Amino acid sequence: MVLRKTQFVSYLSTSFMLSALLLLSACSNPNNTNGTDLAGSSNSKTTSDRFENVNRKIFSFNKGVDKVLLKPVAKAYKAVTPKFVDKSIGNFFSNLGDVGNVINNTLQGKFTDAASDAERFVFNSTLGFAGLVDVASAAGLKKHDEDFGQTLAKWGVKSGPYVMLPFLGPSTIRDAAAKVSVDRYTDPAHYSDENIALFIVETVKKRSDFFAQEEVLKGLSTDQYSALRDIWLQNREFLIRDGKVDKKAGSDLIDELEMLDSL
Repeated sequence: MVLRKTQFVSYLSTSFMLSALLLLSACSNPNNTNGTDLAGSSNSKTTSDRFENVNRKIFSFNKGVDKVLLKPVAKAYKAVTPKFVDKSIGNFFSNLGDVGNVINNTLQGKFTDAASDAERFVFNSTLGFAGLVDVASAAGLKKHDEDFGQTLAKWGVKSGPYVMLPFLGPSTIRDAAAKVSVDRYTDPAHYSDENIALFIVETVKKRSDFFAQEEVLKGLSTDQYSALRDIWLQNREFLIRDGKVDKKAGSDLIDELEMLDSL
């Protein structure tokens, strides 16, 4: 199935909706009245949420989409997919992500990390059977997580207001612009004749991976919107600073994110 790039821009850009949809359903617990309120973290104070009224409406819409569409499909995938196949699928998409890591680490001047990412991609694409096996991690090559939004931040571009995008989910003006421009062109799947199929598989795979974290996230806050915003903003700060954050500001959120990542 061959599609022109201009015909598929919207499909490709929506690959970034996962970050929102994964957290949206995880925070949905209307019966929770005793959760910790995360609103008011340092990031929510330093990043404007001037569009909050509209953002909350879009948040509700996105949560509904996950409930009626993405989550049921992910459950079915989880039920029928053998663990070794599921792991191989995850390795495949992780390997594709190393291309963007190479580019963004280079643009940020982190040449050692860029070289490591390039080695990872070469090793996994060859010895790892097109990335299905993560031989690079076994060889001690660290996995990085970089995107063009982080690169812009390193260059001094301000984040701008927090925004909740339909389907795309949590973002800022800076990161949203990066997602729909540079990031999608650094994803090898963008150039595949089977980009729709790849998008669908990756989306369902990542959603299915989040079931374990859902139970942990349910009790975080009585205000689902604020909890998602503060977690997302704190995580972006964590990524932009390569884990070097002010321990006095949002340390509890960092602990939560590390705990979720370890599941």
